[in-house]
Amino acid sequence: HYGRPVAAPHGRPLDELVLTVLSQSTNDRNRDVAYLRLRARLGAWERVRDAPPAEVESAIQPGGLHRQKSVRIQAILRALGEPLDLAWLAQVPVIEGRDHLTALPGVGRKTAACVLLFAFGQPDVPVDTHVSRVATRLGLLRPGAGSEEMHDAMLALTPRGAHLELHVNLLRHGRRLCHARHPSCEACPLSRACPRVGVPVR
Repeated sequence: HYGRPVAAPHGRPLDELVLTVLSQSTNDRNRDVAYLRLRARLGAWERVRDAPPAEVESAIQPGGLHRQKSVRIQAILRALGEPLDLAWLAQVPVIEGRDHLTALPGVGRKTAACVLLFAFGQPDVPVDTHVSRVATRLGLLRPGAGSEEMHDAMLALTPRGAHLELHVNLLRHGRRLCHARHPSCEACPLSRACPRVGVPVR
């Protein structure tokens, strides 16, 4: 229905890490505006790390929650130490890379999975609100499952090499049809097979 997404790993893990922090509780457009303003005003990540907090806040304001996100971004950059480089994650097992990322301040499984999948093409599946909602309604995830359980379950059921495709297409489905409040079940290509877990009867 949505086709097979094509997105080659871009090899910029630190960019992906900051971009994912900026994406929280906002849409893609506002996230991108905030990211581009941050890079245009401060440039290198070392300058972002060392800048007065007010400068970072001002740059990322279009992304929403700018005070919280600026604190988190600078804390992550400081925790990384010198040099500011995560390229080595491409050379280690996924579990090792995931553990390193989730040890950073405010970095959870979804953010770590975004870095590993989009920067390096490694086998991980980010589970955001759209993915978790669709997968739960399809009966793939336990209702009320926590982040760790959801990510482990998605990894267990994802066919080899299909991590990007599964994530992107569940995300698209959640945005286009399987909405949180009023899912368009009548237009859904999965409606005949979907148990509609947690979907109110209308």
